[in-house]
Amino acid sequence: MGQFLVRRLILIVPVLLGIIFVTFVLVHAIPGDPCRAMLGEKATDKTCEAFKERYGLNDNIVVQFGRYLGNLLQGDLGTSIKYGRPVGDILLERLPMTLELALAAMLFATVVGIPLGILSAYRHNSPVDAGTMIVANMGVSMPIFWLGLLLAALFGVALKGTPLQLPTSSRLTAGIIIPPLAQTWHLQDLQGFPKGVLTFLSNMYTFNALVTGNWKAYGDALRHLILPAIALGTIPMAIIARITRSNLLDVLGLDYIRTARAKGVNERAVVFRHALRNAMLPLVTILGLQIAGLLGGAVLTETVFGLPGVGSFLVDSIFARDYPIVQTFTLVIALIFVFVNLVVDISYAYLDPRIRLN
Repeated sequence: MGQFLVRRLILIVPVLLGIIFVTFVLVHAIPGDPCRAMLGEKATDKTCEAFKERYGLNDNIVVQFGRYLGNLLQGDLGTSIKYGRPVGDILLERLPMTLELALAAMLFATVVGIPLGILSAYRHNSPVDAGTMIVANMGVSMPIFWLGLLLAALFGVALKGTPLQLPTSSRLTAGIIIPPLAQTWHLQDLQGFPKGVLTFLSNMYTFNALVTGNWKAYGDALRHLILPAIALGTIPMAIIARITRSNLLDVLGLDYIRTARAKGVNERAVVFRHALRNAMLPLVTILGLQIAGLLGGAVLTETVFGLPGVGSFLVDSIFARDYPIVQTFTLVIALIFVFVNLVVDISYAYLDPRIRLN
């Protein structure tokens, strides 16, 4: 296991270098002038010349890439051209919202999708199976933005004033505040604690409210996550249900399952202890891909529900030609993909003892 981890960690380096280079080239290849994209009618030749000189955009792309890579190795993510703020600070503000939404959507997709797939496989070729697959096919066919607007109209407008009404925008109800952890915890308890990590955890509202016992804010933050999580998690839920059904049907037809039933093993034990574990390997791969893929789908969800996350901010930065933000956010999303794939590979050895990672 140790050798496997070392190999994978070493291989991450060229992968990340490739991602950094490709992203840098593609971002700078976008047609348009960053100065005129930001200043609009106020942009003059003299102003744009000073603008390019200030941000080093007059240099050729090789020099710009070398400078960016050198700053990156020193932990400097750069400064936003549009906002004039360190990109790291913006990332610490925006990324927690997107991760919170992605995790909530994945929780919904897993909790609903796996049981649906098991039920459908166990009741194969029954009305339950047909109904479950109809739901799954509908789920995978509905665009995220359309489903988000539909949920907002249903639970925010049609059911307004009823117990089923749910928030359709923002992260918290007006008037509810979640203080930063540095204000809630005693300062002596935070000595030596990285400031960036503390800021990141503070901006993850559900975690912040949970660890500080702010139950009112915790409940409110969860209620605001329900509709975005359902909208974002519906497509992964449908995919997980179909993959679970397909894999479980294959396993339930194997000889050892028939042997277990012939020995009188309880049917629940046959399905959950013997069949489901062996059907989990392909499902774990899908789960890993879906977790990372949810970061891309969060763009539409954040836009529909007005959430201040990475997705919507990244789109605005692309249109504004804000190179440092686009490069940094893309690199972070790539890191999450790599980390999730590593966790998936490691989980194989625990799910199937026949697999030896070394």
